[in-house]
Amino acid sequence: MESRKVKKIVRESYDKIARTPNAGCGCGCKNRQAISKSIGYTEAEMNAVPEANLGLGCGNPTALGKIRAGDTVLDLGSGAGFDAFLAARKVGSEGKVIGVDMTEAMVNKARENVKKYQYHNVEFRLGDIERLPVEDHSVDVIISNCVINLAPDKRKVFQEASRVLKSGGRMYVSDIVLLQPLPEELKNNERLLSGCVAGALLKDDYLNIAKQAGFQVKILGENTEISKQQYLGIPLESLSIELTK
Repeated sequence: MESRKVKKIVRESYDKIARTPNAGCGCGCKNRQAISKSIGYTEAEMNAVPEANLGLGCGNPTALGKIRAGDTVLDLGSGAGFDAFLAARKVGSEGKVIGVDMTEAMVNKARENVKKYQYHNVEFRLGDIERLPVEDHSVDVIISNCVINLAPDKRKVFQEASRVLKSGGRMYVSDIVLLQPLPEELKNNERLLSGCVAGALLKDDYLNIAKQAGFQVKILGENTEISKQQYLGIPLESLSIELTK
């Protein structure tokens, strides 16, 4: 499917989620708290900014990430800001968190949460993760949670991540990857596109693209249970990785 059409389908799906209370995620799941708990979030994390937890993740990159006080952190596909706000607590007043999302309703929701909870070290920018509105070599840590699979050009996403990271920077990603090829008839299924399946790559292809962008890759965790819980038995897994330059 053409890249522009894929982005339109994904944007419209997540616009609806942002605007509709209890809409659930793109794959049809609705129990946000249960999903978040199953992928590693604590009760305290889930309750920090509850409006930002939309149950859209497949891992907890802020827990895996070596985020330090004073760091500048970039969240790719930040949604309503759930992971960005958790990262903001780690970087402290001397640090900064930037969230980038292509869905205007999500960015607006995140900005509302900034005002409501008075976060002074977080900002959200409307933009495409294939063309980041972020300066070269300006970020210490990148996090991303179940988003890169939605981008048509994943190679460009990792290249952009490499561009904005400082030398020695780190990237922590939780994402959906396929364990065997997806049948052709499912690749253009709109529900599966917005539900993190139809756009997913085979695991080895995903890791190779990251390596080709100049990253060293370390696998931190693999969860195949997510396919049984959410994706109708399609053979995939939630993969958590650390990438270093």
